[in-house]
Amino acid sequence: MFSRTALSRGTQLAARGQASSKLAQRRGYAAAASAPSSFIYDTTDVAGVKVATRDSHGPTTKLAIVAKAGTRYQPAPGLTAALEEFAFKNTEKRSALRITRESELLGGQLTAYHTREALVLEASFLREDIPYFTELLAEVISQTKYTTYEFNEDVERVLQIKQARLAANVAALALDSAHSVAFHTGLGAPLYPSPSTPLKGYVDEHKVASFAESVYAKSNIALVGDGATTTALSKWTEQFFKSVPASAASVNSASTTYYGGESRTAHKGGNSLVIAFPGSSFGTFKPEVAVLSALLGGQSNVKWAPGFTLLSKIAAANPGAVASATNLAYSDAGLFTIQISGAAGAVRATSQEAVKALKAIAEGTVSKEDLTKAVAKAKFDALAGSESGINTLLAAGSGLVHTGKPFQIAETITSIEGVTADKLKAAAKALVDGKASVAAVGDLHALPYAEELGLKV
Repeated sequence: MFSRTALSRGTQLAARGQASSKLAQRRGYAAAASAPSSFIYDTTDVAGVKVATRDSHGPTTKLAIVAKAGTRYQPAPGLTAALEEFAFKNTEKRSALRITRESELLGGQLTAYHTREALVLEASFLREDIPYFTELLAEVISQTKYTTYEFNEDVERVLQIKQARLAANVAALALDSAHSVAFHTGLGAPLYPSPSTPLKGYVDEHKVASFAESVYAKSNIALVGDGATTTALSKWTEQFFKSVPASAASVNSASTTYYGGESRTAHKGGNSLVIAFPGSSFGTFKPEVAVLSALLGGQSNVKWAPGFTLLSKIAAANPGAVASATNLAYSDAGLFTIQISGAAGAVRATSQEAVKALKAIAEGTVSKEDLTKAVAKAKFDALAGSESGINTLLAAGSGLVHTGKPFQIAETITSIEGVTADKLKAAAKALVDGKASVAAVGDLHALPYAEELGLKV
C-alpha cells in the first residue's frame, strides 16, 4: 500500500516530466516558428496605390495610410505637425463631429502621428467594418477642409502646447540635437518646431493645404492593413481611392549625408546626453547593429536584477542615471544612439563607462554566452514588436513608400541569426573609429565633451 507521501512524490515527478516534455515541445515550436507566415506582408498595386496586408485571422483590423510627409520633407518648420492635427477634422462630406460619432458607434479608434519620414493616419476597428474605414481614410487625404477657424482655434493652439512640452523635455531636446549635428537638414529637422521657432510666417492653413496637396497622392502613399485579407482590402481600395490624385509635386528627397559633430545646450530642467553614430537603415538592414543594440540594452528582462545588458549594469553601478541603446532606422540612413539621462554627475560617469564598454566590444571581448543572449534578445524584440503591432504598419508602409518593399520580419530574423562575434566586433569598431554625434542638454559644467569621452566628432 502506497503512502500519501509516495503518491505525492510520484505525482510531482510525473508533473515535472510532463513539464519538461512540454518545454521541449515549446522550444521545438519556437525554433520552427521563428518567422511565421502570418507575419509576412503581401503586396500589390491597386489602381496606383501601393498596398501591403497580412492577415492574422483575428476579430480586429488595423488600417493605416503611411505618407511620405515626415519632417524630413516639410518645406517649413511645423507643416508636418500641423497636417497631422488636421487629420479627421472636417471634410467635404463629413464634419469632424460626425466622423467621431460614427467611429465611436462602430467601436473604432482613430489616430494620427508622424516621424521624421512619415505621416501616419491609422484606424483600428472590428474586422467587418473595413469598408467604412477604408472610405474614411481616402476621404481624409483627398477631401479635408483646411479651414481658418480650425487652424486658429485648434491646430495652432495644439502646436504651441507641444512646443512648450518639448521645451521642458531634455531627453527629446537632446535626441533632436543629435539628429541635427548628425544630418543637418532633412533627417536633422526636429519632430516638432523648436520652442524658439515662431510659427507665424511658417505655418498657416493655406501653407498646410499646399503641403497636403503635395504629399497626399497615390505615388506618395502606401495603404497597410494588419488583420485583413488582400482580396478585401484591394476591393475597397479600388472603390474608394478613385478621388485621390495619382501624383503631385515631388517632395524634397535629397539623399542623406552623415556629418557628425557636437551640440551643447544649457537647461535647468534636467540632464540628458546622446552619443550617436551612423546606424542601420531599413533600406539596408545591418543585423549586427541590432545585436549590438541588444547587447548594450539598458533595461533588464529580469525583475530585481540588472540583467546581462552592459548599459543596465553600468547604470546600476551609477545610481541616478538611466541609459539605453537603440537604432533609429530611416529609409537611407540610421542613427545608432546611446541616451543617458539623470543627475549630471551620474550621467557623466555612465557615459564614460558606456564608451569604454563600446570600445571593449570593438576589441572583441564579448563572451560567447553574452553574444548568444544578445542575438536571442534582438530576435525577441523584433518578433514581439511585429506580433503586437508596435510600429509594424509604419515600418511596412515606410519601406513600401521609400524602397518599394515592405519591412519583412522573416528576413530580419534570418539575418540576425547569422551575426557572429567577428561581425559584431567589426560593427563596433567601425563606430568608435568613425565620427560621433554628441548632444548634451542640461548642466554643461558637469556634462562631458565628446573629447573627454575619447570620441571623434
